[in-house]
Amino acid sequence: MATRWNGPRGAVRLGGLPLAAAALTATVALYMALVAFGNITDFGTNREFVRHVLAMDTTFKDDDLMWRAVTDRTLQDIAYVAIIIWETLAAVVLVAGTVLWARGLTGRGAGYRRARRVSTLGLVMVLLLFGAGFIGIGGEWFAMWQSQKWNGLEAAGRNLLPAGFVLVLIHLPSPQWSSPGG
Repeated sequence: MATRWNGPRGAVRLGGLPLAAAALTATVALYMALVAFGNITDFGTNREFVRHVLAMDTTFKDDDLMWRAVTDRTLQDIAYVAIIIWETLAAVVLVAGTVLWARGLTGRGAGYRRARRVSTLGLVMVLLLFGAGFIGIGGEWFAMWQSQKWNGLEAAGRNLLPAGFVLVLIHLPSPQWSSPGG
């Protein structure tokens, strides 16, 4: 059973799965917000990455694959802006999930059910971006794995892992999910 501390803002449930879920959701939210912020404020750096991946200009240049290349800069930039929008939306959803977790922990919210639902949406958005987008489409369709310089598969895996871990954690069975305020 979680311990209660009556602080100036009400009862806070210390320890346990809900606190871990809140903290880890907040961590992924912060990370995604910083990723989106970095891509917006330093637009050119990762735009070059996206352009090279889509153009497939540093792959093995196999004729059987090169027909997949997207060399039109406008289309490349549209893809990059879409990635930034997705990152931003995922960050916003995860921040909302974090707020709902915090409200549940302080007893001011309707419980954890909505926090789990909102956090799940945000985490799945992250998993889709890095799993389907970077690993599936970038890595396989555009053969990013062949590039020595523009290969983001390792980074995509590093991003996929925490989001997947947090998603599993918030769906672990626990009596705390239905505790008072839960």
